[in-house]
Amino acid sequence: MEQNNALLERIRLFVLDLDGTIYLGDRLLPGAAKFITTAKEKGRQVLFFTNNTSRSPMEYVERLSRMGIPVTREDILTAGDVTIHYLQTHCAGQSVYLLGVPALRQSFAEAGISLTEEQPDLVVVGFDKTLTYERLEKACIYLRRGAHFLATHPDINCPTEAEPIPDCGAICQAITTSTGFMPHSLGKPAAETVELVEAASGLPREAIAFVGDRLYTDVACGTQNGACGILVMTGETTPEMLAESSFFPDAVFPSLGAMAPLL
Repeated sequence: MEQNNALLERIRLFVLDLDGTIYLGDRLLPGAAKFITTAKEKGRQVLFFTNNTSRSPMEYVERLSRMGIPVTREDILTAGDVTIHYLQTHCAGQSVYLLGVPALRQSFAEAGISLTEEQPDLVVVGFDKTLTYERLEKACIYLRRGAHFLATHPDINCPTEAEPIPDCGAICQAITTSTGFMPHSLGKPAAETVELVEAASGLPREAIAFVGDRLYTDVACGTQNGACGILVMTGETTPEMLAESSFFPDAVFPSLGAMAPLL
């Protein structure tokens, strides 16, 4: 307990996952709102970061607000934001064939990313709930013709109230199995995510904690990049998965609500 107290004391910014951490489906998880309120009362910053690119940032603003957690666009970062920043920084002027929902396509277009349906420089895959076999086929063809392969995030499944559903990583695995090419994944746990959070917050990574329900994204984003990785047991990770994992959290809590009294 003392160790967890000391760890939480040095954190100035909590980067909170959404699916499986703040809510499941349309259900706010118990204690989540209390943690956010307590953290802000104690002078901590809170940023919401989701790898889920099936919704726009403004949709997350509206969703959290409906759940009684008022936020602005500046409080939200997504793997889509990290991907856009990466493309603007490292792939300026290059064309993109995007597997993504209309909201992600709109975000890319508004950011000046050149989207194309023919002979792209890059194939970018997101959490595409509108995916068709034809588009999957074209992505594979373009990769074989020399396009570079990016993924907005590596998550295999997205947690829901009912059952987990295939996420971006599952789509990428189908493409990799077909072509042999593996993507460079952005979002959590990529170093590019920590760099963007540092830049947005103005805080050093040693004062930042990534909090979420997944070992290989939320926890790894912190522990593998010089920040802190905190696991909450309200989503994907089971006790059995934790016991067998090669990713070791800095701390484990039953929920966000269990963290609030220790701040």
